[in-house]
Amino acid sequence: MQLGKVTIVGVGLLGGSMGLALRRRRLAREIAGYVRRAASIVDCEETAATDYATTDLLAAVSGAELVVLCTPLAQMPLLVRRMLPALKRGATVTDVGSVKARVVQDVEALVQRAGAHFVGSHPMAGSEKQGVRAARPDLFAGALCVVTPTRTTHPAAQRKVEALWKNMGARLLRTTPEAHDVLVSRSSHLPHLLAATLTNLVLDPRRPKEQAKLCATGFRDTTRIASGSPEMWRDIVLANQKSLRATLDEFVRELQTVQGWLRNKRRHADKILTLFQTAKARRDGWCAGGGAASTE
Repeated sequence: MQLGKVTIVGVGLLGGSMGLALRRRRLAREIAGYVRRAASIVDCEETAATDYATTDLLAAVSGAELVVLCTPLAQMPLLVRRMLPALKRGATVTDVGSVKARVVQDVEALVQRAGAHFVGSHPMAGSEKQGVRAARPDLFAGALCVVTPTRTTHPAAQRKVEALWKNMGARLLRTTPEAHDVLVSRSSHLPHLLAATLTNLVLDPRRPKEQAKLCATGFRDTTRIASGSPEMWRDIVLANQKSLRATLDEFVRELQTVQGWLRNKRRHADKILTLFQTAKARRDGWCAGGGAASTE
């Protein structure tokens, strides 16, 4: 498969990695990038993430066969409205957003009214690092990419998006936008909230000065994702608040159960042991099955 012009709207870590993968695998004849700041054009040129980049959204999108939205979630609807005059009829638009129901609700109808097609997608890949200079062409290799068609999704557009991710090395999972959001609220959004909350709790400057010195590799590994983009994670949490609230309630109930065991540690020592044994067995099995290949 080789596409014509592909436009990446937002050339950061994910957008830049997509551009590098498209180039390495020769999946597009032309790779254009839209960026907000003129300084980012230099970054795109020096990393070769795109053939060219511009701050002119309409110029970037004009004539594109495929447009990929790689911006924070809150920016997507406005950018889609702005780019509609330049969107080619029959073009396909997809995104890399971590929340799907809200994006589909806000964007799908807009794109369809312009005579183009929208297919939601979410590659489960990333890093706590930010920006196009952190991009790498193998970011999606082995990662899971969720594609979220709806009843009105154009079949050919869906095939195009799925082929794109496959050709960049990703594994595919197809589900509804709503089901996606429930699943990632547990596996992705909750861990980010926990990492941020734990970091703020432990590294609160009101703690004794020795506290930070006693944070070693376990704390570092557990809180790594707290170094991600605050703005991006704010948007994700707010966009998926319904599913995330339910997931948080479930997690709090689990913690309260453990807290109850600790109040009578002699009586519940076996339950505490089982907690750690079960977690180890489940995580080891997940890693052995290749689950750890997808990182976010």
